[in-house]
Amino acid sequence: MTASLDAVERTALLTAALRAAESKRPDRLYEDPHAAALAGDIGPELLAEVIRATFPPGRERTIPSTPDYNAIRTRFFDDYLRAAAEDQDTTQIVLAPAGMDSRAYRLDWPERVRWFEVDRPAVLAYKAERLGATEPRTDHRTVAVDLTEPDWEARLEAAGYDPAVPSTWLLEGLLYYVPAPDAHRVLERVAAISAPGSRIAADIVNAAALTLPHMRGLLDVFSGWGCPWLFGTDEPEELFDRHGFDVRATQPGEAGADFGRWPDPVPPRSERDVRRVFFVHGRRR
Repeated sequence: MTASLDAVERTALLTAALRAAESKRPDRLYEDPHAAALAGDIGPELLAEVIRATFPPGRERTIPSTPDYNAIRTRFFDDYLRAAAEDQDTTQIVLAPAGMDSRAYRLDWPERVRWFEVDRPAVLAYKAERLGATEPRTDHRTVAVDLTEPDWEARLEAAGYDPAVPSTWLLEGLLYYVPAPDAHRVLERVAAISAPGSRIAADIVNAAALTLPHMRGLLDVFSGWGCPWLFGTDEPEELFDRHGFDVRATQPGEAGADFGRWPDPVPPRSERDVRRVFFVHGRRR
């Protein structure tokens, strides 16, 4: 089944491997009991490549610590989604793409919530095989479709999504893998089927992260796999504003996105030519 996943789809196995490794730490920020099964044999191999690039033997690390970043990202969005679910008006949560995410299986959710996972057919088929008889803890619905296809909105609605009701969207590990026009198009389409007051969250890198020489080691790994990073922005608030969302952008290491784990300085937004990652979160106007 793993052989049916393409390069971009396999990055979901990397994320699962990172979550499996985090779950073994005594100071873990979360516990994902399904991550190791979802990572399979390929995930740890991908992680080993990233670790070699991130922590080169005998040389100072210049690349962001991928394990710490992923741990913070996962915990940040765990907390974000759980806070959204506490709102009595929250009845639908959409993960697009879903990848190897197991939040529907490892966290508890109110009975009123419908949980939608949107991803390519090969990803969802692999995930279902690896999870086996494991039952989700929510009203869980999968939508097997690529986000670039012309009819994914209709497929989502056919699964029970109601565009007239406020929703919560998580676009995790997506935007830097697509060209700028596709990133804009995804946000435009999500906005079009999100009622006013809907929540959105996403992660995105800045433009410099795609070109800085000291990022080359990590960028080359992803390019070598056939899934280069293609899009970044220094103004994430403006990007989402163009599509009808009022958002904040939080960097790992800042208040609410640290959890005692971010190992690097957090440069002020006014500083140029430095690598950044943003956790974007806000609402549809």
